[in-house]
Amino acid sequence: MSQAPESVESTETVETRGDERVDLLRADTNNDGKTDVWVVDTDGDGRADLFQFDTDGDGKVDITMVDLDEDGTPDEVVDGDGGLPPEQFPPTVQV
Repeated sequence: MSQAPESVESTETVETRGDERVDLLRADTNNDGKTDVWVVDTDGDGRADLFQFDTDGDGKVDITMVDLDEDGTPDEVVDGDGGLPPEQFPPTVQV
């Protein structure tokens, strides 16, 4: 069974779109030279719920780009690491 990503608590209120989308962010947030992946859930409650995402603790995230809905834009499919099925995310924001 795969382990759920840890959540990061924050008391700071941030503006969210409230569109109940889940966005995938990629950035080197700890300056180790490796890209970190964060899942951001904006459910309209005024907070962005952040989860650091690592499929199996090896520091790598399995992401496949494929045009699933044939709209001409590649969609990201993230490996659920065997515990959960792969999930499609909307286009990412790179910071």
